[in-house]
Amino acid sequence: MRPYRRQATTGDDRRRYVADRGIYQDFVVTRSDRLLRTAYLLTHDWASAEDLLQESLAKAWFAWARVEEPEAYVRKVLVTTYTSWWRRRWRRELPSDDLPDTPASDPVSDDRDALWRAVGRLPARQRAVVVLRFYEDLPVTEVARLLGCEPGTVKSQSAKALAKLRVDETIVKELHR
Repeated sequence: MRPYRRQATTGDDRRRYVADRGIYQDFVVTRSDRLLRTAYLLTHDWASAEDLLQESLAKAWFAWARVEEPEAYVRKVLVTTYTSWWRRRWRRELPSDDLPDTPASDPVSDDRDALWRAVGRLPARQRAVVVLRFYEDLPVTEVARLLGCEPGTVKSQSAKALAKLRVDETIVKELHR
């Protein structure tokens, strides 16, 4: 392993760095809401989604000079970072015995909540496919590229996920009440 050697920087390198920094800042300002929504769809928790997005954007900053398609790259970093969090099963927060006050129930939001709980029970890879394919409305080829797999794998994972959702008891109960 070679030791890190700092390269001499010229005025052009510094100007390019500042320009890249400005482009990065513009990207973060314009795309954060959409990327945060993707992170939320993966984590089902706004605080975790914000942490996931922040960590993903920090990782993207270090590779920014090499990135050709920034949104696709950051989305891939989101999914891979989420997957590594899921594998570690580190949730960053501990459960509490004290429950917050519950709001009045809304039938529409109850249906959505039941669906989200069911999606949350899917394996991480199937959940990522469902989020990217159906909530982000990405084509199969783009989802495959982001997840680093073949389009056939995306199709089979989405078919398995949808089959699990169709027979999930909480969704079936909500629909038939």
